[in-house]
Amino acid sequence: MLRFLTAGESHGKALVAIIEGLPANLEINEEDINRQLFRRQQGYGRGGRMKIEKDEVEILSGVRKGKTIGSPLALMIKNLDYDNWKDREVLPVTKPRPGHGDLTGAIKYNQKDIRNVLERASARETAARVAVGAVAAQLLANFGIKIMSHVISIGDVSLKSCDYSIEDLTDADKSPVRCIDEAVSTRMMKAIDEARAQGDSLGGVFEVVATNVPVGLGSHVHWDRKLDGLIAWAFMSIQAIKGVEIGLGFEAARKKGSEVHDEIFYEKTLGFYRKTNNAGGLEAGLSNGCPIVVRAAMKPIPTLYKPLRSVDIITKEPFAASIERSDVCAVPAASIVGEAALAWVLAGAMVEKFGGDSIEEMRKNFHEYNATINQERKR
Repeated sequence: MLRFLTAGESHGKALVAIIEGLPANLEINEEDINRQLFRRQQGYGRGGRMKIEKDEVEILSGVRKGKTIGSPLALMIKNLDYDNWKDREVLPVTKPRPGHGDLTGAIKYNQKDIRNVLERASARETAARVAVGAVAAQLLANFGIKIMSHVISIGDVSLKSCDYSIEDLTDADKSPVRCIDEAVSTRMMKAIDEARAQGDSLGGVFEVVATNVPVGLGSHVHWDRKLDGLIAWAFMSIQAIKGVEIGLGFEAARKKGSEVHDEIFYEKTLGFYRKTNNAGGLEAGLSNGCPIVVRAAMKPIPTLYKPLRSVDIITKEPFAASIERSDVCAVPAASIVGEAALAWVLAGAMVEKFGGDSIEEMRKNFHEYNATINQERKR
């Protein structure tokens, strides 16, 4: 079983992740992990914190001569902003911000200083998850599986689904908002500028796609083995995500069955295939061989320059909440975290189905499975 834990606070010394269950002899490219961390820090609408941090991973254990050795892999990302905080007198935080976990976290853990909640609840934690996802993506690359993402909407500015194909997603990083349409990108940036001028924030929707996923990952036999359920769980655990859909998603509820279900065809050279992918690559909790398509809705960031009303947890006095530093929009960055989430779930499903103690054993099992499928297809 593949699993990971993260630790660390937003302004603590570092973020740490430990991955258990990786096969031995998997090549780990540290530069690629750092590239994914860099991508997470980009995006039009980001705040001052990203001008301070320069996220880079340090591998503490589990790798020798560039390859995993079968033991847990430990990763560390230092918080550069820690040096600005360690000697500062930090006053207790007693004023919860609407939309954050401040109040509920303080009540649950019986804290009088909300900083003990907000430091861990912060989306800064996603840097560790991106590092973990980058490792997972390197595992998936051994089997030809590729993961891409792009931003579909920011605020009320949207890209129409009919305006792009999966091949277009490779160009997403060229846009400051990771939107593949230049004209729509310009409108998105204008919307962010307007929100910034008003002291407000914007959310949006991003899409993550995985290609070359084999048939049969996940299972239909138990609720907690369904691949679509695991994917939804991973995406909903990302800070500020309030909705997830696969394939047509909610749009399927507004259509007739004849417009939704992907018809099945057969050719000896191709085997079974579909001409559409409304299911988003998942049926009955199983991957069906089509690209897996996941969309997630991110709420507007709740830390605002425009004050919202709240109540002090100690004095119970009302106040107008405000903050000094915040992103206006982090949807582009969230799409990179989404890539990591999907990579992690698919890596776990691959280990479960083709697992071995080494990457060589895992590749052998994978090729034997494909050979069996191809043999059956030609009968």
